[in-house]
Amino acid sequence: MKAPTITTQVSRELGMAINHGIYLPGTRLPGERLLAESLHVSRSTVRMALEDLERQGRVARSPQRGWFVPSPTVGEPPSTLESFTEMARQRGHVPTAQVLEKSVRSATLDEANQLGIEPGAEVLALVRLRGMNSTPICVDQNVLPLALAHALLEVDLTDASLYESLQTHCAVSIYRSAYSVQAEAANADQAVLLRIPQGSPVLVGREIAYVRGGAPVLLGLNTYRGDAYRFHADLYRAE
Repeated sequence: MKAPTITTQVSRELGMAINHGIYLPGTRLPGERLLAESLHVSRSTVRMALEDLERQGRVARSPQRGWFVPSPTVGEPPSTLESFTEMARQRGHVPTAQVLEKSVRSATLDEANQLGIEPGAEVLALVRLRGMNSTPICVDQNVLPLALAHALLEVDLTDASLYESLQTHCAVSIYRSAYSVQAEAANADQAVLLRIPQGSPVLVGREIAYVRGGAPVLLGLNTYRGDAYRFHADLYRAE
């Protein structure tokens, strides 16, 4: 059996450091010289090991930033409606969800109008911090008519798919989503939750989800790290 080369050994060691969280997603690696000194190898060996990890998609390089660990990304395929959980799983990531708020309150006039319910009707307000592989990706805020989602009050939504939970516990199947995306700057609260500097770019998605019959059942406000979300769309010219 052929012994691994020094380059392979360095590549494995750096890969293990990434796996163990020594180098977190979205952070820059030490310079090649510092890595070579700490690993007691030549700088050329370090560069070849990094290039090997780059081919595996474990690291990336930028002329301005040097080598860094890329953040995991999510994004809907064109014209396909997927939940955050489905997007993460299909890309081989482990989706997480930390419940920050789950409460019952009265709908605002705007929420009532969008959901087609009476002003002041009770709604379920849900705020969760969504992540992949323990990396925070999105602050997910949802509002649902309590008459439809009452069963979710007794359901633990930690690390759960909201779409799947609605179908399983409330017999509500999301069929269509009207979705818009806008670039904004992270405020102080969002920056803390997403572990980014205040003012960093975020992508804010606003959603109204419908069942097959056309009734709106969910309002969503999703704030994604700008480096962790991609929006795809199929566009056609009018004839």
